[in-house]
Amino acid sequence: MPIYTSDASGSGKARSGLKAFGFVLLSVIVLYIPDPSQDQVASLLRGSLLRPFVLTQESLVRRRIHAEDTEVLQRRLDSLAAVIVNSNTLSEENTRLRSLLDLSERNPALYAPASVIRPGTPGSESMFMLDVGMRDGVSKDSPVIMGGGLLGKVREAQSTNSTAMDWTHPQFWAGAMTEDGVIYGFVEASPSRLREADRLLLNGIPFHQELEPGVALVTSGSGGVYPRGIPIGEVIEESDAREGWSRSYWLRPFVSPGEATHVQVLVSSGVEFTGANSWLEGRPVVPSPARESDEAAEDSPSTEVGTLR
Repeated sequence: MPIYTSDASGSGKARSGLKAFGFVLLSVIVLYIPDPSQDQVASLLRGSLLRPFVLTQESLVRRRIHAEDTEVLQRRLDSLAAVIVNSNTLSEENTRLRSLLDLSERNPALYAPASVIRPGTPGSESMFMLDVGMRDGVSKDSPVIMGGGLLGKVREAQSTNSTAMDWTHPQFWAGAMTEDGVIYGFVEASPSRLREADRLLLNGIPFHQELEPGVALVTSGSGGVYPRGIPIGEVIEESDAREGWSRSYWLRPFVSPGEATHVQVLVSSGVEFTGANSWLEGRPVVPSPARESDEAAEDSPSTEVGTLR
């Protein structure tokens, strides 16, 4: 085995110094080359030497997102289980009251799960497509719901797909009320230059009634499009614009159109599904216990959607 001498050690240090100087010189050259050339060099490095590190980073990001989605789904499952447990006795009381008042049973709400497809063309930011249509029970004006609340409604339904609009569309409006059913009004879109700044405006609130920030609003069922009880948003603050003896409030919607990927489309209770969603027939949406008991004495049955937040 050869013996390393001081000369060999000195030459090794010299080579290391030359390498370090070469890297410094290369970094200075890269720093002063034009931006397009820098982008090309960076792209070349990401596709060759740094490719394993990029793939590792993508894998870690995917795992973190999946972990977060799992936690969200677990919370929703726990919330749904709590609603079901708390509504068992209320459902029995509701049935007893209806029998005493000689009222017909409620028609259960049926829904068709769908995937959102964005056109991506200029001028269609408030529109989206759904992969369900008339064969799945979808019709014009069918409400579209995400997990947290109202997203929009169907504008045109075809055999296997449909076109819908979200709440940022200028033609969107819906009757609204507080969760206790005391204060009524209507909401409409308030577009902004930036999509992230879009809000809803609540109008028609009587001047003698006030809403505090954080109060939740749900659909009132007026207008015949959206059934009673779909969450819309919460009050942010009062608007400066007042019309006569009424107040207006800015609302923060519960759902963001940009996050919509999988939605539910409410369909009529008498539809027989002929497509892939036929297993959904007769499956009701869990109602909110508070509204179930408050509306037990209504003369006409209505479709109701539960609130999970």
